[in-house]
Amino acid sequence: MIDPHSIFLLVCTCAAVLGLILMVAVFRLNPFISLLLASLAIAAAAGMPMATVMHSFEAGVGGTLGHIAVVVALGTMLGKMMAESGGATTIANTLIRWFGEKRLPWAMVLIGFVIGLPVFFEVGFVLLIPIAFTVARRTRTPLVVACLPMVAGLSVVHGLVPPHPAALLATTIFKADVGRTILYGLAVGLPTAVLAGPLYTKFIARFVHAPENNPMAAEFVDHGAETKIPGFGLTLFTILFPVALMMVGSWADAFTPVGSTANQVVHLAGNDDMALLTGVLLSFYTLGKKSGFTRETILRFTNECLAPTATITLLVGAGGGFGRILQDSGVSHALVAIALQTHVPVLLLAWLLAAVMRLSTGSSTVAMTTAAGIVAPIAMHAGNVHPELLALATGAGSLIFSHVNDGGFWLVKEYLNLSVADTMKTWSICETIISVAAFVFVLGLSFVL
Repeated sequence: MIDPHSIFLLVCTCAAVLGLILMVAVFRLNPFISLLLASLAIAAAAGMPMATVMHSFEAGVGGTLGHIAVVVALGTMLGKMMAESGGATTIANTLIRWFGEKRLPWAMVLIGFVIGLPVFFEVGFVLLIPIAFTVARRTRTPLVVACLPMVAGLSVVHGLVPPHPAALLATTIFKADVGRTILYGLAVGLPTAVLAGPLYTKFIARFVHAPENNPMAAEFVDHGAETKIPGFGLTLFTILFPVALMMVGSWADAFTPVGSTANQVVHLAGNDDMALLTGVLLSFYTLGKKSGFTRETILRFTNECLAPTATITLLVGAGGGFGRILQDSGVSHALVAIALQTHVPVLLLAWLLAAVMRLSTGSSTVAMTTAAGIVAPIAMHAGNVHPELLALATGAGSLIFSHVNDGGFWLVKEYLNLSVADTMKTWSICETIISVAAFVFVLGLSFVL
């Protein structure tokens, strides 16, 4: 029997999220203050000790910003160099020439899918958003049409396809074969990305329009005509260099002795922050000096591009604080308990648990690893489910309905300058399509294998 207290916590959480949406969308209250008030409301309803409430929120903010702030800052600098040098324009023009303006959403979902393989969603997003801005401006395409397919591709590989770190972790927990998981992940991920990216974008773009005045897009206006514009190959190399470092870092244990100096150096070089820092320093030469910019000009670029990221960074941190309150108040535990008490097949259980954890914590990585840790012992006793499919089902569940406690939600909202409601209509529903479609494809594979 389901504990009434768990149901009460679930109802309180739904009410808090609804209240948060109303505060931001209807009453026009600052989103950071709204997130803080919603967190306090949940803490009070759950009976958290008053002495720990603010400490919990602060810990969530700090834990989130510890990674996101560095990623956003370095990614924005790299994007600024791409824009000012004209490199983003070079890539945009090449994509336009290869695919044509009518098939741009297909180009964007493909680049998101490829670039997103070795990097976390936030890293891929800040690397690619300048290209989306430039493509939209050059083709006079709505920003939603240029950006939503790209983030769909990034999100699919985040949850489904190794060697992406989150997907690889779930694969390890379930003791699944990495090669087969990649193969099945591609088989599931490609049609899923098409459904959630170009096809859904074609529908929703008729109803959602990003405001023309976008402070972030203004930071990525290209001035390449005033300088020597870098070629497509050099620009692509500059973007892919940190991606390659991250990929090499994720496989360090395969070609260097674990614990050795070489192993530690490769792991450090492949760290997200270190790889982006290396990419930014490289861009100062490939997109800066080679384009004719002086050191003073490059310094000005890196200084002026950081100001618009302050609000984004703060909101992402507040989303982390909200998620931490959900964990520390017992809401996340209650939701998991409800899911566990329902007698469902193992594949569905993996998807449900990951979905519950995603909705309650906002982190797909946390959702994936937590759900995998719970389901793995159950799956060992079941003995009739492919571990590769369990990893994919867990990844699919971890992507469902990104909302206000997810840092990715605020990244998409602020960069595209959308309202909370429009971000839910675009990004949140896109994520839900990915989650549900991927799980349906995984179920189909389970009947074939």
